[in-house]
Amino acid sequence: AGVFLTMAALAAVRWAHDYHLFILGALSFAAAHFGREARRHRWRHWIRLHITGMGTSYVLLLIAFYVDNGKNLPLWKELPPVTYWLLPAVLGIPLIVRALLWHPLVRQSRRLR
Repeated sequence: AGVFLTMAALAAVRWAHDYHLFILGALSFAAAHFGREARRHRWRHWIRLHITGMGTSYVLLLIAFYVDNGKNLPLWKELPPVTYWLLPAVLGIPLIVRALLWHPLVRQSRRLR
């Protein structure tokens, strides 16, 4: 929550340039909150919901980082700007799917049914 509030304040200062970072930060915070609540309240299929929420939050944070800083990073500055938006998702989503299929707790919950 503290990081979200700091991000919101910084985005508000330069809203015309940083509104997209606010949107990414808000979505990331919402995904992390969703994953945390699934775990806390042990919702049905909470393990999958937790992995999906936390993984999505992390991917969105990486997208925000590279969108904001990619133009200043070695190697990344040579790539087209659309790469800053797509590459973290292209790499992160398969990792989330892999965790949903192969994480020991997910596999254990499948055997218990």
